[in-house]
Amino acid sequence: MAGNFEGRTAFVTGGSRGIGKEIVRRFAEEGAKLAIIDVNQEALSETAAELKEKGVSVYAKLASVTERDQVEQAMKEVYEEFGSIDILVNNAGVIRDNLLFKMTDDDWLTVMDVHLKGAFHASRAVQQYMVNNQYGRIINLSSTSALGNRGQANYATAKAGLQGLTKTLAIELGKFGITANAVAPGFIETDMTKATAERIGIPFEDLIKTSVSNIPVGRSGKPEDIANAVAFFADERSSFVSGQILYVAGGPKN
Repeated sequence: MAGNFEGRTAFVTGGSRGIGKEIVRRFAEEGAKLAIIDVNQEALSETAAELKEKGVSVYAKLASVTERDQVEQAMKEVYEEFGSIDILVNNAGVIRDNLLFKMTDDDWLTVMDVHLKGAFHASRAVQQYMVNNQYGRIINLSSTSALGNRGQANYATAKAGLQGLTKTLAIELGKFGITANAVAPGFIETDMTKATAERIGIPFEDLIKTSVSNIPVGRSGKPEDIANAVAFFADERSSFVSGQILYVAGGPKN
């Protein structure tokens, strides 16, 4: 299975569903060995089985990005099994949407922990392997919500924070052959956006129509649109692209 990522190992958090699963599929199609951690055992087992059926080398483990020890242990096991960790995609995420006056402490902390603490744990754990190898690609999943979005004070703050982390990692790790970039999706058809439709009490099809009316290219986003952007940043040939935030939203975002 030849491709741009032949001989590379990609570690994807939250890689068994939605955008994460599509990113995993893309890497697999292009020859990478895959490591996936997730908190959903059923989805994790299903995704791992699908990959193994196609002859892909895969490591899958039930682990939470909010638990430092679990992340570090998974990284250690992946390195020992595959010999390198070349690409890290910090994709794991949750939403706990609510207007500010209704937002609970738990709503805030859960989103901060998964997005920010999770990306911190994974990036800190992986850097030693990448530094030793003098090569690495770190890609963080941000969002257009980083620019502000009603009902998402927690999510918007976390996604904006990931952009600051991305730029700092690029500055600190660049001399070791490691790049750090972020992909910021706009409206993408996933289970997460279905949950948003449920929260605001409208059919998912109506949410899609409303969103598309504000998207210059005239269609909603699909998970493969994000996987394409991630693959660009992860490519060995993208070594002069670092510290960048790429909005994948069907049109410009300020």
